[in-house]
Amino acid sequence: MWTPADRALVGDFGAGQALTDDQFRLLEPLIPPARPGGRPRSTDMRNLLDGLFYLVRTGCQWRHLPPPPAFPPWRTVYGYMRAFLAAGVWESIRHRLVVMLREGAGREASPTAAVVDTQSVKTTESGGPRGWDAAKRLKGRKRHVAVDTDGLLLGLVVHAADIQDADGLGDLLKRIKPLYNWLRAVFADGIYNRLAALLACFLAGLVLIIVRRVAGTTGFVVQPRRWVVERSLGWFGRWRRLSKDYEALPEVSEAMVTLAMIRLMLHRLVHPNRRRLPAPDVWTGGRPGEQRG
Repeated sequence: MWTPADRALVGDFGAGQALTDDQFRLLEPLIPPARPGGRPRSTDMRNLLDGLFYLVRTGCQWRHLPPPPAFPPWRTVYGYMRAFLAAGVWESIRHRLVVMLREGAGREASPTAAVVDTQSVKTTESGGPRGWDAAKRLKGRKRHVAVDTDGLLLGLVVHAADIQDADGLGDLLKRIKPLYNWLRAVFADGIYNRLAALLACFLAGLVLIIVRRVAGTTGFVVQPRRWVVERSLGWFGRWRRLSKDYEALPEVSEAMVTLAMIRLMLHRLVHPNRRRLPAPDVWTGGRPGEQRG
């Protein structure tokens, strides 16, 4: 039997699970406070985050976002999304959750190995940079991602699909290397066995390890290490906003992917049917949102 608590958890518009108290408790310290001066902030940030996750999950247009009281006005949600994107908030939240998941599993905060790959997706009439991917035979963009050995997103670059994987690796490494100082190796497939990729790894102080397909095999074969990034790319398919690249700007497209992975990592950290988040004094040093070193 449906109860008010069940409907609050699922959401009136079928958006999947809304943020629980414990999940929002993780995000709340990472949300920038309102700017000093002017009118006080009146937007419910928890409701705004639910609206963003709803949009990424269902793939609806911005103007079709359910109006108040379900979520804030779509212009408000879009404005905060772009403002937080410019301030690096989404990237900061993603990095923080990756560290929490790794340390919760008894691992070091910084991985020593990353797995890279690209996913080509079609674009729409929204415009923006795009190109022809001759291998996949589509016109659109590439999502160039790096994940750790658990499949957690370490970094992302969206660029035109006509840029080769090896040529785009340098931009990706420039983003992830400053965040993870202990990174030493990069696993990739044979398409990265090019001078551009080797030079990018050399300049970043990394070792490029090419994982080749076993000779004589046909059909689908699980490749060591590389299956992790293939699984992460498959997770994107659960979010309808990521079925294509609907965004006009590549940086907004990167934000959509980052939001999807933030929601997935929150689901892993705190799920109502699995385990509850430890008390604040267990995972913080006395101040909300600050993890013990």
